[in-house]
Amino acid sequence: MTWQAYEVIFRLRTPLHVGWRKVSNLQMTQHYLTGRNIWGALTMRLTRDAAPGPATNPGAYRQIGDQVHQQLALTYFYAALQEGNRYDVVLPWENESAFRRRFLSSYASAALTYPQHSADEGLLHEVEFITPATRDDGKPVFLKGYIFERQECDLAWRQALVRLQIGGERGYGWGDLALIGITPVDDGRLFDRVTFDGSGARPVIHVQPPARLLAHTFADGVDASGAVEPLVGREWQSYAGQRVAYTGVAFAPGAVVERAQRFIVEQFGIWVCQE
Repeated sequence: MTWQAYEVIFRLRTPLHVGWRKVSNLQMTQHYLTGRNIWGALTMRLTRDAAPGPATNPGAYRQIGDQVHQQLALTYFYAALQEGNRYDVVLPWENESAFRRRFLSSYASAALTYPQHSADEGLLHEVEFITPATRDDGKPVFLKGYIFERQECDLAWRQALVRLQIGGERGYGWGDLALIGITPVDDGRLFDRVTFDGSGARPVIHVQPPARLLAHTFADGVDASGAVEPLVGREWQSYAGQRVAYTGVAFAPGAVVERAQRFIVEQFGIWVCQE
């Protein structure tokens, strides 16, 4: 089996909220787009595009989702700025305070109670988001990542990327992405920081110190230093999102590897140490 990697560039048309954690009334956003987010948006778009009418069959979503797992592999996507013909990623851990000042903002709202015309108790909330333009100089914000396509893949994923909406608050128009380009990767490098091998059953990422992990990575067997966090998400049981699943403890993106290591790109773009 072989895998071909493609560099994928999106432009943010609207704010992007990637669910992370809640602090007081603030719903914080991840500073990057996870593989789970890409998988979910692709599954939704592919299922709806393939349906002859409204896609109301829950089993169709599950079937397409399994096909995406089998025929595609994903990296995480990071904010990027255009420099000529290049799109250079801005990794949040390189200068977190500067990243927040330049790329993050928030929107506050409250439900009112009548006739008092005051905020309903417990319904004041604030949602953090990645901005579609930098806050300091108004440059357009892009997202850069990679999609691996398995040989003989029959999914129409390129067409699906043209109409992709992702993340939270989509009912308010957030998470609208404009596809800028899909480019084959011929030099075996990702993000100009790590290399990959696409000749096996799954893509394999090669990381040399002092490089950092670029996806959540299960901690077993990994020699790295950095933040760790549990991976918890809602998964399919009888219907989408019914079951809350805990899949393990992982190093967060940005952890520094301490020796040369290889990682398998598994479902949802999560890395697993190969040795």
